[in-house]
Amino acid sequence: MATTTTTSISGIAATYYPVEDVERATSFWRDVMNLKLTAQFDQGAEFELPDGSAFGLWKPTEEAFHASGWVMFSVPDIQAAVPHFRDRGVEIEGEIYDSPGCMMAFCRDTEGNQFMLHQSKT
Repeated sequence: MATTTTTSISGIAATYYPVEDVERATSFWRDVMNLKLTAQFDQGAEFELPDGSAFGLWKPTEEAFHASGWVMFSVPDIQAAVPHFRDRGVEIEGEIYDSPGCMMAFCRDTEGNQFMLHQSKT
């Protein structure tokens, strides 16, 4: 089956880790690991990596904390990619989330692992 460029995964936009304590985790990654802090918010923080990709921290609020992680896969057109992957059997939770800097779709793999499809607005 041919895949068009609007539905092809083109890279990883960001990798996030869930955390219990946002302040403690932010201090570790900023001060100990020397990552450049680019955004900080109540539930987490985001850092820019030298290659231009991002690494982030997120404090889950609706479930018990479990150390884990998820990946955001970059797509050039999320409006086309979501129905494409949904039709292929990918579990996509809800609708596309539209934030000021990006649009995201929250997904799960066959093992229940979370990942996201991500389209930057910049």
